[in-house]
Amino acid sequence: MRSVTYSMGVSLDGYVVGPDGGFDWTPPDEEVFRLATDEVREAGVHLLGRRLYETMLYWETVDQNPSLDFSTLEFAAVWKALPKAVFSTTLSAVQGNARLASGGLAEEIERLRAEPGEGDIAIGGATLAAEAAASGLIDEYRARVYPVLVGGGIPFFPQHERRVDLELVETRTFSSRVVYLRYRVARWCPAPEIRRQKGARESRISSADLVQMNGLGSSFQFLTQWRMAASRAWTFLWAPRWIFSSARKPNHRSTWLIHEEPVGVKCM
Repeated sequence: MRSVTYSMGVSLDGYVVGPDGGFDWTPPDEEVFRLATDEVREAGVHLLGRRLYETMLYWETVDQNPSLDFSTLEFAAVWKALPKAVFSTTLSAVQGNARLASGGLAEEIERLRAEPGEGDIAIGGATLAAEAAASGLIDEYRARVYPVLVGGGIPFFPQHERRVDLELVETRTFSSRVVYLRYRVARWCPAPEIRRQKGARESRISSADLVQMNGLGSSFQFLTQWRMAASRAWTFLWAPRWIFSSARKPNHRSTWLIHEEPVGVKCM
């Protein structure tokens, strides 16, 4: 299935546009510009709102200036060829290889995913990305982090007060001190179901079942019993739980997570 990606330049404090509406701190150098060109080349379609569409109209005619360098002309050619869907309630027509989206964002993404095609479904613009993120539709966040603090503006990450677990897929540091971070959203599927006996009622597999399947059932049982005994002892002595948690070794990067509730398994 085609991935939905969201990629933009962002300040270190997390904004794509400053409080004055400017983003003059994001001009790309040659390396960053090449990365942006490659991302556009890998996309199969680009979804964008009105403001970003109007900003990117510059690239529809820039190739008419033969004095520009090769990288600029290359990006213009790749961008012009890319199919685009524009979400707007005020525009009645769009230019170039673009069309006005006829439905909602979720509907458009569902349709594009169902259609045969190659390349990612790229989303441009923080407002449109926030709508997609609120519906859990973004698969990858790609941030080009610039070494600047702007103090406010439009945030890169959607502010929908919902936790999203991410996996770091790629990172690069450019000579201009721009850092590229590519994160994939960690999807959690319902855990496989098990039967206690033939014809019995099905139940979701617990974390204890998952660990036992990996040959660690006895260790998990021991740790669970030890944790319960320790917890009772500290509760009896009125010891705060933070004292128990702080007893971990410094810089210890692995932590046992003991789940007593049914859990899911990570989707591939």
